[in-house]
Amino acid sequence: MDKHFTNAQRAEVLTQALPYIKKYNGEVVVVKYGGNAMINQELKEQVMEDIVLLWLTGVKIVLVHGGGPEISEMMNKLGKKAQFVDGLRVTDKETVDIVQMVLAGKINKTLVNHIQVKGGKAMGLSGMDGHLIEAKIKDERLGFVGDITNINIQPVIDLMEKGYIPVISTVGCDRESNAYNINADTAAARIAGALGAKRLIMMTDIAGLLKDKYDPSTLIPHITVKECNQLLQGGTIQGGMIPKIECCIDAISHGVKKAIIMDGRIPHSILIELFTDEGAGTMVEGD
Repeated sequence: MDKHFTNAQRAEVLTQALPYIKKYNGEVVVVKYGGNAMINQELKEQVMEDIVLLWLTGVKIVLVHGGGPEISEMMNKLGKKAQFVDGLRVTDKETVDIVQMVLAGKINKTLVNHIQVKGGKAMGLSGMDGHLIEAKIKDERLGFVGDITNINIQPVIDLMEKGYIPVISTVGCDRESNAYNINADTAAARIAGALGAKRLIMMTDIAGLLKDKYDPSTLIPHITVKECNQLLQGGTIQGGMIPKIECCIDAISHGVKKAIIMDGRIPHSILIELFTDEGAGTMVEGD
């Protein structure tokens, strides 16, 4: 906290946060973590601090992460060129091995370690552990890119009941022991739905849903599923925002109370969203 704050001002901040702390105590919040907040070291430290603070206040926090840039970086090191079709990574057998190595190995364990260094208790899972994320081939052109067929949520529940923060990498599997590259937004939405989460927070590199994608001042702070569908049909929602909005709608249809598309570039944006009136992005809720 700013050194120029008086003790009385610090106390006032804590007092104002109390109703929100009570509101979320014992509730499940799923955070989809990626984008700039994952690459920028300072932002990464702040996100980990936020996660641990939420956990210490009694929030049942679940962290779901991607890692596209690091997968591409590893592919380059191994002399393999990344290919994309309709924004999705073409994933042959060699590439899915790289995805598994980077997501379930390096990134997952690094995040677990960061949380523990900040004072939390974390345990890493991939979607292959306990068949958490079952999948099938989404499109033959994409290879081992998975379409989720089932979520076995019990391993996540078991970890939360033991007091851990589950950290989940989005590598799926099938009954024939194949591994699949799963879109992290989609996986977070389905996991949040299976948990009946109070909130799904999707961290992005933009302010949220904008009426004009070139003008951050046109942020839509609150929108219903019905309004989302109208904007999708009308073409207002375009490009990379389409799958994010569709994931929010999917999460709500599976039982999530509210989904937030949040600007992960803002320091401590998770705390601003959950513990203040201000919010930090676009909130999507049922009609």
